[in-house]
Amino acid sequence: MNDDRRPRVADDNVRNVDSALSTVSEHWQPHRLTSVNDYDVKVVKLQGEFVWHTHPDTDELFMVVHGELTIQLRDRDVVLRSNDVFVVPKGVEHCPKSDGEVHAILFERQGTANTGDAGGNRTAQLYELDH
Repeated sequence: MNDDRRPRVADDNVRNVDSALSTVSEHWQPHRLTSVNDYDVKVVKLQGEFVWHTHPDTDELFMVVHGELTIQLRDRDVVLRSNDVFVVPKGVEHCPKSDGEVHAILFERQGTANTGDAGGNRTAQLYELDH
């Protein structure tokens, strides 16, 4: 039964994670895949060690698509492999690192800086993907 009162969804709302990641050339440079409510869904390639930082007002979700990512916390390390998800609670100091290249998806509140409260030269603007 067709209900004309239902909202229509355009096909151009479909995003492919692998295609999006193939356009990312620099490590630690997030690109917005899409947004949901007040959160950005970002794709990013990671390699090496980032900076220790916190996000005082929001949680941060990491989902590894490819590779192995270690989220260093002050009291332990959390190792993520393909298809693993981990949420760093707001206010928890952390430092992502990887030996090899990692492809990941991040869920962060819109306007969240990748370096959180640390700032510095690793702070990156959020790029938009070409669709």
